[in-house]
Amino acid sequence: MEKDITNYLNELKIVRNYSDLTIENYQRDLKMFLLFCQEANINPYTLQKKDIWNFLKKLDSDQKSNSTISRILSSLRSFYNYLAKQNKITTNLFLLIQNPKKIRKLPNFLNYQEIQDLLTFKELKTPKQYKTKLIFELLYATGIRVSELCNIKLNDIDLQNKTILITGKGKKMRQTYFGEYAYTALVEYLEVRPSFLRQEPCPYLLINEQGKQMKRQSIEQIVNKRVTEIALEHHLSPHTLRHTFATHLLENGADIRTVQELLGHEKLSTTQIYTHITSDYMRHEYLTKMMRK
Repeated sequence: MEKDITNYLNELKIVRNYSDLTIENYQRDLKMFLLFCQEANINPYTLQKKDIWNFLKKLDSDQKSNSTISRILSSLRSFYNYLAKQNKITTNLFLLIQNPKKIRKLPNFLNYQEIQDLLTFKELKTPKQYKTKLIFELLYATGIRVSELCNIKLNDIDLQNKTILITGKGKKMRQTYFGEYAYTALVEYLEVRPSFLRQEPCPYLLINEQGKQMKRQSIEQIVNKRVTEIALEHHLSPHTLRHTFATHLLENGADIRTVQELLGHEKLSTTQIYTHITSDYMRHEYLTKMMRK
């Protein structure tokens, strides 16, 4: 089974052009299921429906969310389709299992004062501090995913027109825009960027102290540290800035299809959740003002 999983993941990467993060999720989900089969003495090639139900019960007892369970089921459904095409199994029983009902949770976002506090740096002295400021400015100014930020190369940036060519999910390309604040942060960082380089040049915009491409985990650590520094009450992840970008655009009258394009969403329904955020937020603000009168 492990060999089939390896071959399947290679197909996702080479043939289907899936992102590294997506492949990591598939790998984790499939290994989790394989471990369950080993512990329960189940042959994964001759599954019965009751085996799947027992696996789902375990996920529920482990307090996995509905969205996580849905993702795991999707991973297994796709993998077992692959096994069927390879004639390793006769029936994909996961096609008979429905995903649990998705509880739609509104994304967390920052208000204008919070984003101002987050982006206000009193003193910038070291190259690392200039890089930190740039990370926050770009995430908020463009709404890009943290994985997309890590993959920006120097030749993707057009300083004159204030645009960046972004490589999104499935290697799809889109152009995003940034304003004066991000422009200033970018120019200042580019001036100190050579101090991060070692013997070999690096094509990526953001590089670590070893002169290599920054990883997603490193940016998440920077975000967590910044939250502590400014004593932000919200839970904040890099994705929160993406939610904030979309919400603030819609609050200021942006067309939802424009926001969809800037975010790189394939489906408009994915973007429409932000209209719920803005309407809820505006209603809250209105009621708060009325209560003050």
